Amino acid sequence: MSPPSKNVAIIGAGPAGLMAAEVLAQGGANVTVYDSMPSAGRKFLMAGRGGLNLTHSEPLPQFLTRYREAAPHLQAAIDAFPPNALRDWSEALGQETFIGSSGRVFPKAFKASPLLRAWLRRLDSLGVRLMLRHRWTGWDEDGHLRFQTPDGARDVEAGATVLALGGASWPRLGSDGSWVEALAAKGVNISRLRPANSGFTVAWSEIFRDRFEGQPLKGVALTSGQNTIRGECIVTRTGIEGGAIYALSADLREAIDSSGRATLQIALRPDLEANDLIAKLSAPKGKQSLSNFLRKAVSLSPVAIGLLQEAAKASGVSLASLSPADLARLINAVPVELSGTAPIARAISTSGGIAFDELDADFMLRRLPGIFAAGEMLDWEAPTGGYLLQASFATGAAAGRGALSWLNRKL
Repeated sequence: MSPPSKNVAIIGAGPAGLMAAEVLAQGGANVTVYDSMPSAGRKFLMAGRGGLNLTHSEPLPQFLTRYREAAPHLQAAIDAFPPNALRDWSEALGQETFIGSSGRVFPKAFKASPLLRAWLRRLDSLGVRLMLRHRWTGWDEDGHLRFQTPDGARDVEAGATVLALGGASWPRLGSDGSWVEALAAKGVNISRLRPANSGFTVAWSEIFRDRFEGQPLKGVALTSGQNTIRGECIVTRTGIEGGAIYALSADLREAIDSSGRATLQIALRPDLEANDLIAKLSAPKGKQSLSNFLRKAVSLSPVAIGLLQEAAKASGVSLASLSPADLARLINAVPVELSGTAPIARAISTSGGIAFDELDADFMLRRLPGIFAAGEMLDWEAPTGGYLLQASFATGAAAGRGALSWLNRKL
């Protein structure tokens, strides 16, 4: 049996926790990973359902700006384990990667399961133990980690601990934010967990909702304030979501938090200059219905036309009464009023978490010596596109290095 001072407990078997485990085990530590779920990496596997977007290929200075105000706090960790290192790591596990047309990086297998299986085999070969169905509930009166298991409470003594329990999105996959209470009781400053990369609610008319639920708006440009994103979004029964929406979600969420609503502008034909659009709309309509005319003249899809009708109805005007110039302006600036943020349980990720001023340079909690934190527990957010996983891997590696240094200083 190893003395407790040499044992490290990793709590959370997602990318951050498993990467911390790998770094520590390679450094000679005795590592046990605890997770509340019956299997490891459940949210990681979910991320790979549509093609696992590991990271992004854009230059690192631009890459770091995606983390907004958290970039200075994450830079050292990402510099130490940048996108190219993540690609090399994946390929060393037998999962070659490629750069897609958008600059995003994917495994050639285009899914997470082969990578996760190979990773767990490597960790097993390094002596890492995996203890599942262990829900962490805090510490006992002696400072030991306390877990709730199917067989009752269990206390664990460890020389160092890495917390990597995720945020609060997709709680059925394990990251339910239940750790907040245990850390707050220790005086740790934690920003409120909120939805990130989330959808938003819109009060669609019943006709529009019933007809176009699940329909995509493709090749559009979305604008919030000074920020414009080209991409795709999807009409949902209760609102709107999708990649372009996620990229603007932080700005939209903050606007809703401050004023109770946010106005999103959607350009349905952003590739057409205003004069060209007006010229196309000025062509004789003949006996065509307005919908058929818009479909043929400016290549609008049925859902795009429905969105125009929603906007016109909300402003109390008829589309048919608009001049070509006014209709052109509406087509490329359709206002959609967002009334709220979709529930955090449906968000891809979360914002908020442990404040960075609670951590030292090694990702150790200043108030709790020997306790480290990584991944989505920390107060940062980023859009989809590989940035979420990159920061989770990088902070996991950084926390692992920090915990290893802590153990070595104690010897």
